[in-house]
Amino acid sequence: MKILVNHHRAFTMVFLSLLCALGHAQLDASSDLYRTIKELDSILFVVGFNQCKLKEMEPYIAVDLEFYHDKTGLSTSKEAFFEAVKQNICGNRVKKPIRKLVAGSMEVYPLYQNDVLYGAIEHGVHQFYIKESGKRPYITGTAKFTHVFTLQNGVWKLKRVLSYDHRAPE
Repeated sequence: MKILVNHHRAFTMVFLSLLCALGHAQLDASSDLYRTIKELDSILFVVGFNQCKLKEMEPYIAVDLEFYHDKTGLSTSKEAFFEAVKQNICGNRVKKPIRKLVAGSMEVYPLYQNDVLYGAIEHGVHQFYIKESGKRPYITGTAKFTHVFTLQNGVWKLKRVLSYDHRAPE
């Protein structure tokens, strides 16, 4: 019994240490990196996804983008990603999908290698709506996301996407 208690205490201490470390790694909304990632999110989704200005989002997508989606599967290139966006997001002007970041849900974590910033993780919740002509947009679902951005030749690129826990509106 004493061994189990000691293992439980050790596990609890390691778990709490990891939680503390993660808590300190999350950036404050006023940090430069947080603001940069928030701006990238806006370019990719408000401009690219919502307004279908794909040329404006193109420089920020990595050639070897991997997009993991719990409902539609895996996309493994920039080319495949843009083809899917053109068909599924920008192809239907009658019922146009819109993505909105849930206020207060965005978290940003820096990624370092040898004390040099090379990337960032963005995590949050977003909601999806349908916009029809002459109607107010209506919600179609909510999901969680995790994005990995890497800094490539001075430009932030979306490298990996996890889009999961898609749920119908309540």
